Amino acid sequence: MDSDSAIKALLQLRKGPGSRVGPDRIRLLESIRDLGSIKAGATAQGLSYKGAWDAVQALNNLFEKPLVVGHTGGAQGGATTVTAAGEAVIRAYRKVETELTLITGQLEQVLAGADEDINRITWSLGMKTSARNALRGVVESVTPGAVNSEVSLRIASGVHIISVITKEAVEDLGLAAGVEAVALIKSSFVILAPGDEVLRTSARNRLTGTVVRHETGAVNDEVVLELDQGKTITATITRGSAEALGFKVGEKAQALIKASHVILAVE
Repeated sequence: MDSDSAIKALLQLRKGPGSRVGPDRIRLLESIRDLGSIKAGATAQGLSYKGAWDAVQALNNLFEKPLVVGHTGGAQGGATTVTAAGEAVIRAYRKVETELTLITGQLEQVLAGADEDINRITWSLGMKTSARNALRGVVESVTPGAVNSEVSLRIASGVHIISVITKEAVEDLGLAAGVEAVALIKSSFVILAPGDEVLRTSARNRLTGTVVRHETGAVNDEVVLELDQGKTITATITRGSAEALGFKVGEKAQALIKASHVILAVE
């Protein structure tokens, strides 16, 4: 069998149904480490700065400790460092990738003799989520109710997200104190307000942070808040709202999210 038709292994690290780490993101991490900036790493990998920045944001939200840290540099990029955790992810990925390559030939022989359609065997590996925000954390408490339960998820030191889901969902997911989970939140569900003063609102979640990016669009704008080092949340708001509220990079803002809009997922 020639090399073009041979089965090749593709390794992806994944935590729940949220963001995943594949070879493209590992190559980006390596480029950022070697070149010292997201902008340079993006250019080396043929990515836009926004695409690379989004990938770094997803990686930092996926792991307990940030893989990449640095100063915001806007369109010109900025000094960026791959942390010890990032280096560990790169090493672990490359080690497993090498070992996986060694058994690919054996896997190909097994599949060649199987009656099952390969697509049916592997279709679930490509599952994705449309939620813009996927924040990994640890359950701190579960408060049961008659129909629904309230789950508190710690995503960073002093940063918690509250989700209200059914009692059945809590049982099915096995949620309890100490269990790791991922909070999935659509960017359109995130309401933004300027400043960090406490507001009177019915939204159960109030997350304060600093604006680290504001992308302007014809109809909608995308605003990203850094809640803690390496932990961010993205909101999609109308162009009119963005102009009226004037979100600027470096200024304080707060994200308001209804507890019922937070979906929880586990491995």
